[in-house]
Amino acid sequence: MPLHLLRSPWQPGPRADAQGGPAVISVTDFTATTHRQSWSVALAGLRLRRTWPGTPGAIGLWLWADPARRRSGSVSVWTDEVALKEFVGRPDHLRIVRAHSGRGVLRSTLRRTDRFDEAAAWADARHFITGETS
Repeated sequence: MPLHLLRSPWQPGPRADAQGGPAVISVTDFTATTHRQSWSVALAGLRLRRTWPGTPGAIGLWLWADPARRRSGSVSVWTDEVALKEFVGRPDHLRIVRAHSGRGVLRSTLRRTDRFDEAAAWADARHFITGETS
């Protein structure tokens, strides 16, 4: 099955001014058990994306999906791990995680950089998502 990776436009957060400085980059990859579940997860991600401009510590975000493979996720960029942990613990995020718990497989990775660069971050995330070597 060919890879059809879709990506949303870059969504800046309230700390978009921190681009070029130190950052924490979180990449998530959820593979849903069913196609119906995968659409539900993707829609939940889009709803959370609407709150992004008011998310403390958020530098920016991409959402991505591979509908044919029932996969979707995010590449979120943060000023620090504290901001990421606060987001992960938010009630709206926890509701989504609990609603889809046990209905797929989640992989994630966390990377720190001294100088955030959009192109390099997306290339690194794409490598994690696809497993491609270049």
